Amino acid sequence: MCAVIGTSLTNPSIEDLDMVRNLFLESRIRGLHATGLSYVKQGKVVTLREAVSAKHFSALPRLEEFINEDGNLYLIGHCRYSTSDLNYNQPIQISDDLAIAHNGVVTQELPENWESMYGYKTQGKNDSELLNLTIQDSLDPLFVWKDSSLSVIELHADKRVKYYRNGKRPLYVTDTPNGYIITSTRDIAKRAGITYEPKRVGCKEKDLQPLFS
Repeated sequence: MCAVIGTSLTNPSIEDLDMVRNLFLESRIRGLHATGLSYVKQGKVVTLREAVSAKHFSALPRLEEFINEDGNLYLIGHCRYSTSDLNYNQPIQISDDLAIAHNGVVTQELPENWESMYGYKTQGKNDSELLNLTIQDSLDPLFVWKDSSLSVIELHADKRVKYYRNGKRPLYVTDTPNGYIITSTRDIAKRAGITYEPKRVGCKEKDLQPLFS
């Protein structure tokens, strides 16, 4: 059980940034072992990760620094519940163009078997990296990994955000006057102080274009 977080906000206010911080703090109920976030700056995706609870995540007080040059905030996050070690935390990023936050299990096969079984050579031992490689191959993770449990948020360097699930993990989206918020559960959004009603994401992919090109 982990938490995923996503935001795309136009001209975020101080109150908006406080709300995003609260999203991380409320999401830690689903994962206390590691916290990370990715954002878009200067045409690249940048990822920060620490093996700490969101309460102690050093990036949270600095959210203002992650606002894009266009004045908007494009950000995804992850709170990890670890069942093994604290290596290979999320979001998973293996290129400047893409990072993903994933809740679920892609495969329970041993990492040393992944290349021979799936055709992907991974840099680490987090099975979420297989999703990242699948996406970079322009393949649909919901089809390729249809037997896996998936709740995924993608962040692309061109400011696109994609979020989807396959019914085996929860995911909610809340529309706000200046963008949208993605959370693992409805309760996380409400506890973070979002006054708008979260909606459960259907079991299909939804592709959101950047607010500004």
